[in-house]
Amino acid sequence: MPYRVFEEYNIEVTEDIKNQYKGVIQNIGENVEREGLIKTPERAAKAMQFLTSGYDKDPAEILKGAMFAEDYNDMIIIKDIELYSLCEHHMLPFFGKAHIAYIPNGHIVGLSKIPRIVDVFARRLQVQERLTHDILECIHNTLKPLGVAVVIEASHMCMMMRGVQKQNSVTTTSGFRGQFEKVETRNEFLKLITAKLH
Repeated sequence: MPYRVFEEYNIEVTEDIKNQYKGVIQNIGENVEREGLIKTPERAAKAMQFLTSGYDKDPAEILKGAMFAEDYNDMIIIKDIELYSLCEHHMLPFFGKAHIAYIPNGHIVGLSKIPRIVDVFARRLQVQERLTHDILECIHNTLKPLGVAVVIEASHMCMMMRGVQKQNSVTTTSGFRGQFEKVETRNEFLKLITAKLH
């Protein structure tokens, strides 16, 4: 049996966005009745709803749903978390990796929840700076750890496809709270996310 993914969308919202995409396609001089474009407005409408599905989710609740009391109080790092988002200025993609660490203060969180909150914030119209801050503050305010660190490295299609057209540029943003504001702890984190341990 072929692999199928079930996706559910609000019919009225999908229809409204679909009609707006039809208008966009017509306004750039294309024929919406052309064979290759007949279903494009509906596909684009569904894609846009998926790519902005983070507005419907509460990242703090995701973390709270998998918090466990634990005495462990050393650094926990989840690195190379893939992320894909839409730049709010041109609605073009930016993509890359997030590296996140925290030092527990009585509670740890299920490891899969950190990438999930990255997805929640990334699936909104974003700028990389705010995305970094949103993830940092969510972990800081919800888990209340001894420290949190977030580094994001991303390539932006708005720079690569248009504007300055710099295909190999990468933007790095970072944020640190608590123990990671100390130089030694921050440097240990930065060393570990750049190290090849395998």
